[in-house]
Amino acid sequence: MEKIIDLERFPIDRPHSPEYTDLVERCQDELDANGMFNLEGFLHPGIAQSCADSLSGPMKSSSFTHSRRHNIYFKKSLPDLPSDHPALREFDTVNHTLCADQLSGNAVLDIYEWEPLARFLAKVLKKEMLFQMADPLARVNVMAYNQGEALNWHFDRAEFTTTLLLQGAEIGGEFEYCSNLRSDTDPNYAMVAQLLNGQIDNVSKINPVAGTLNVFRGINTPHRVTQVEGNRPRMIAVYSYFDRPGVVFNASEQVGFYGRSL
Repeated sequence: MEKIIDLERFPIDRPHSPEYTDLVERCQDELDANGMFNLEGFLHPGIAQSCADSLSGPMKSSSFTHSRRHNIYFKKSLPDLPSDHPALREFDTVNHTLCADQLSGNAVLDIYEWEPLARFLAKVLKKEMLFQMADPLARVNVMAYNQGEALNWHFDRAEFTTTLLLQGAEIGGEFEYCSNLRSDTDPNYAMVAQLLNGQIDNVSKINPVAGTLNVFRGINTPHRVTQVEGNRPRMIAVYSYFDRPGVVFNASEQVGFYGRSL
């Protein structure tokens, strides 16, 4: 793994070292302050692009095109909102997905299955343990966004999301978010509506470089990836970990996300 991950800068294979402790504390501080942390240069130079290049063909020939119109909640309705409430404004999202069973032999899968990474993430997130997802399709996805495509505003269902950027877009494809717009006790529908109408100013933006590992808490922080422009797709790997073993999607969820089930 030392040929793939820069373990000198990010010594996640040395959990008893002071450097490991310093890295964990830095990531925890960034997570507390910003709702995310980024490890830029997590992969050695050229590794991310090599992964993207090897997946370019399968992405064109074998990926599932997931096109949907949705609101920020990914729900058709909410019991405490009228159907025409501006917080339920709808957007279009389009991406192309390769599933874990299509990634055999790619370093993207090797990184996910490397146990020290899960242990490191558990330490940062202050969890006793994290487990790889058992679902043969959903455990790792690689998603591509081509010209004119975007991931629109949404809240995450999962407590946290782990991604690894393989290839950035020529133009666009920026990650935008609005920290803690709602809480577990206050849905803050008025501010959600203002966000969707472009009426608030505290929207943060990052444009990570390829090879960056990102961990993000998106349950109460709405976020999106802006529209991609140019001939180079934005390509990103999404890793799914849980604090319990054996998590799988049911058949209808697999079909909904990937167009097929196992």
